[in-house]
Amino acid sequence: MDIFVNLLHAMFEGKTDYRARIRLINQDKNKYNTPKYRYVVRFTNKDIIAQIVSASIAGDMILASAYAHELPHYGLKVGLTNYAAAYCTGLLLARRVLKKLEMDEEYEGNLEGALDGGLDIPHSEKRFAGFSKDGKQLDADVHRKYIYGGHVASYMRTLMEDEPEKYQSHFSEYIKAGVDPENIEELYKKVHSAIRADPTPKKLEKQPPKEHKRFNLKKLTYDERKQKLIERLNALNAAAGGGDDDSEEDDE
Repeated sequence: MDIFVNLLHAMFEGKTDYRARIRLINQDKNKYNTPKYRYVVRFTNKDIIAQIVSASIAGDMILASAYAHELPHYGLKVGLTNYAAAYCTGLLLARRVLKKLEMDEEYEGNLEGALDGGLDIPHSEKRFAGFSKDGKQLDADVHRKYIYGGHVASYMRTLMEDEPEKYQSHFSEYIKAGVDPENIEELYKKVHSAIRADPTPKKLEKQPPKEHKRFNLKKLTYDERKQKLIERLNALNAAAGGGDDDSEEDDE
């Protein structure tokens, strides 16, 4: 069965850069069908998606994936789309891949969370927070600050001093969770430790609905239709009989 894919349509919509994709999936012919894995990251308004993907004739195959919405299982319930959460998601994916391949004990910790988790990914330090374009070098202290949410803590302190009302509204979820500028670094350290301890995905046990909603009319059986017809005829006869009685009374 042939499957038609309109490549031009995908290119015009900006969904796929095929020039870049070819470079990412091209594999040396002497590798004998060895999968070529790539690290894919997508940011949405409420989530971060990280995947290890390989290309095949049947389509892209996902070796492992991690999501920022899984981080509450490890103790991080707020700020799931910032730089520190992105690091945690990468770390979770790396530990998950190595555990799946039974290499998690061999690589105790070797792009940020994924690299620290034990994955070897070609990268440039220019991608990291703290890299100076002028000096052309990475400031490790600034980088560490971002990994442990130091930039969030600095902004929290600024708002607390200058705009307390905005702080109350902007960081309302942090306040509910008991997170403040003083303990935010310890929070991320605990999350990293929890991820390294058990990166396996948690299965959600969904309870089946007690009542199933029906948006179409339930079909009646033959006996039900027959009974409904009899009731309708009786109602019509009763109405007709009542009308005759009224007319007789008027004649009298």
